[in-house]
Amino acid sequence: MALQGINLPLAFSGQEAIWQKVFMGFNISMEDLNDFFGGPAFLAWARMGNLHTWGGPLSKNWLKQQLVLQKKILSRMVELGMTPVLPSFSGNVPAALKTIFPTANITRLGDWNTVDGDPHWCCTYLLNPSDPLFVEIGEAFIKMQIKEYGDVTDIYNCDTFNENSPPTNDTIYISSLGAAVYKAMSNGDKDAVWLMQGWLFYSDSTFWKPPQMKALLHSVPVGKMIVLDLFADVKPIWATSSQFYGTPYVWCLLHNFGGNIEMYGTLDAISSGPVDARISKNSTMVGVGMCMEGIEQNPVVYELMSEMAFRKEKVQVLEWLKTYTHRRYGKSVQQIKEAWAILYHTVYNCTDGIADHNIDFIVKFPDWDPSINFGSRPSKLNSMHTFRLRTRSRRFSFQERSSDLPQAHLWYSTHEVVSALKLFLAAGNDLAGSLTYRYDLVDLTRQVLSKLANQVYLDAINAFRRKDVKALNIHSQKFIQLIKDIDVLLASDDNFLLGTWLESAKLLAENPSEMRQYEWNARTQVTMWFDTTPTNQSKLHDYANKFWSGLLEGYYLPRASSYFSYLSKSLEKNESFKLVEWRKQWVSFSNKWQAGLELYPVKAQGNFLTIAKALFDKYLS
Repeated sequence: MALQGINLPLAFSGQEAIWQKVFMGFNISMEDLNDFFGGPAFLAWARMGNLHTWGGPLSKNWLKQQLVLQKKILSRMVELGMTPVLPSFSGNVPAALKTIFPTANITRLGDWNTVDGDPHWCCTYLLNPSDPLFVEIGEAFIKMQIKEYGDVTDIYNCDTFNENSPPTNDTIYISSLGAAVYKAMSNGDKDAVWLMQGWLFYSDSTFWKPPQMKALLHSVPVGKMIVLDLFADVKPIWATSSQFYGTPYVWCLLHNFGGNIEMYGTLDAISSGPVDARISKNSTMVGVGMCMEGIEQNPVVYELMSEMAFRKEKVQVLEWLKTYTHRRYGKSVQQIKEAWAILYHTVYNCTDGIADHNIDFIVKFPDWDPSINFGSRPSKLNSMHTFRLRTRSRRFSFQERSSDLPQAHLWYSTHEVVSALKLFLAAGNDLAGSLTYRYDLVDLTRQVLSKLANQVYLDAINAFRRKDVKALNIHSQKFIQLIKDIDVLLASDDNFLLGTWLESAKLLAENPSEMRQYEWNARTQVTMWFDTTPTNQSKLHDYANKFWSGLLEGYYLPRASSYFSYLSKSLEKNESFKLVEWRKQWVSFSNKWQAGLELYPVKAQGNFLTIAKALFDKYLS
């Protein structure tokens, strides 16, 4: 991070141990906190007040371990000249606080993506910033961090209003709320600066009109707030808000949702957006940032974004790619230059304004009855589409498409990208020993084959609608074979292995019980994600989908196989597709897999170049 110029990193680890100490001072027991904290793979959402308990409880070992880790992280950050950003109090409180302080202004929030509003996981409690208890708890939290960590920063993050609008749009009230949030910080650290996401101004723009924005942004002393223009790579707020009405801000790249693996980017926006913002009239931009939901994908995007902190002029991307590829692979190869020129104008030139969230059908398998039109039916999948737009914002910019079939996100010519893959393969003799070439070739081959699988899926669905059993079986078997072949491909590179993810989670455990819990958390986050009923998948199923070897063969393959088997049987028996029966079987399988203990490889297997060439010949030549 330091070598890439990052000097203001978030440092959020270990905060549950701090909260335990703080809430003990307000008579909150560890038992109460077991109902408050989320599990290790779901901490971010518990901290935001989206959920509670799910994946928990957190053991004493975990709390102690994470606090020790946080202190090591902070020590290293300071040593490298960085200024850590610590969390502050946003109002998210345990349910028990309402009992202990019955007169406190505590609101129970609505459901957040549970299947049927299950209060065991949903509907957390928010202490209103206008309540005196808010400042008291917020001050105690800041002071406890300073006691544990020392004086390592004056910058604190708080997002009380992120996906949670104030109860009224009255500007005086909004200003008082902002002042209370800041008072909780400044009472604990007199030099405190509030770092706030600007996502709410985009996601809830119907509420945050100019008067409301100004009321919040101007509710703290000048220079005591920094806003993150979170989605500036696609939807910059600075340009439509008079530079956040004079408030300093950071131009941010969001880019990735759910840690999905998908070749995608907006290189032109990255290469010019920060420069345009910096030189604009009355600019209040003070830096550039990255706030992706997951990393370990699309290295080219983050490489270019990191450089923008140091550049005064816009980057000529095509020329930059020539030097980038030379550095990345260790030598200059003509076919690689030509391939990257194609990728620049295709996969890395998404201009449709859709926030990319991989919904390729292998990893985000449609849950629907294909005998009913996709766009017009009141089905679960279609209602999910509109539901997410309404609640998570919020984290999506999906475009509605008028089609009677599911549509995966596609913004480029697949034919051109196949040509790029052909050029990549041609460079194999020169670059076979390069691990970065191996990664990029495996990823590009996966990208091409996953888009092919989308079409094969639609071919199978159309065959079902024609009641053509033979064609359905041919196309569905091709889809199944693509999953198997992509799994073998991904197994040839260490960066695409499910086993690595699972074993890293298990290594944190200090006893068998923790090991089972941590593995369940790791398995659940990348698959079903949240709660289910016997006949309903989680509303967030596949949110964090991954193209990982082991996950394709062990999880996505059985799902597709059982679904197509039900389709085929319905044609053979001349009866309606039993969607609910399939869901019941699949949810049962998924729940068992999430609790499973089978081992997956942690080392690459097979020759990546041989495999990629064979798959190109098999499917694309």
